[in-house]
Amino acid sequence: MKLIIAIINHDDASAVTHNLAKNGFSSTKLSTTGGFLLAGNVTLLVGVEAEKVQRVIDLIGECAHSRRQMIPTTAEMGYSFLPSMPVEVTVGGATIFVVDVERFERL
Repeated sequence: MKLIIAIINHDDASAVTHNLAKNGFSSTKLSTTGGFLLAGNVTLLVGVEAEKVQRVIDLIGECAHSRRQMIPTTAEMGYSFLPSMPVEVTVGGATIFVVDVERFERL
């Protein structure tokens, strides 16, 4: 058994969870915040048999797309923040971890 931990953009969460459910995979959705942009993410936990891992990753990839976005930046000077030029960054897509599950029980 494997545990898939998928961190996806909040904007893609509904499409991803719907796509997983439509294909017979249940998931647990956690609201999380990214450390770099401090923006809302969703972390999905999906437990599957080892042979189904690639199928789940493919389903996530169908709906979690990266895109370019402008974000404001600030420069700290003393006690105040001064606005500066916006910066274009890539957001979205998915960061996926697959870990072994030593034990699984449904109570």
